[in-house]
Amino acid sequence: MSMLDRIYDMYDELERQRVMLSFKGLLSDELISALLGLVERKMLVIESDPRVRKRVFNVVMECLQNLFHHNARKKLTDGRAVPTNEPHGMVMIVHQDDGYSVLTGNFMAGGEVDAMRTRLDRINAMDHDQLREFYKETLADGRYTESGGGGLGIIDIARRSGNKLEYGFVPFDTDSAFFSLNVNVTN
Repeated sequence: MSMLDRIYDMYDELERQRVMLSFKGLLSDELISALLGLVERKMLVIESDPRVRKRVFNVVMECLQNLFHHNARKKLTDGRAVPTNEPHGMVMIVHQDDGYSVLTGNFMAGGEVDAMRTRLDRINAMDHDQLREFYKETLADGRYTESGGGGLGIIDIARRSGNKLEYGFVPFDTDSAFFSLNVNVTN
């Protein structure tokens, strides 16, 4: 099969899966701004409900910020996690019958996996009111993470999606794991 045939097959698969955006590679502030602009324009065309558009946009924004700031700065090259100077990752947004899925993936420090899993499980165990209170408590706490954030992003993603966060970790080497997140924003 030639590369040209594979391009069509990939296009066809993305179309059948209703993928409205797919990106993998180097992340920068400029790229994140461009992706957010693209998402905003696409959502205006395909989503009539302004509340859903806003929720999806905010989830995508927080997910992209997390990709950029919570990143082990590694990329996959010839099956190995290779250090880079800039953050790398992937994002995909899929339009589904009942809403949208925002999927992200990036390498993270292996030593942070247990804390992230614990935080995600804690967030997933909360209902809407508990999430709102946890958000307020975290905001009032005033503590900052190593990346300079207050730890509000993942809470905000869960609040805006209205669904449990699906996640996975693929251990890669002693120093890193690949973190995958799927956020479903339903209509």
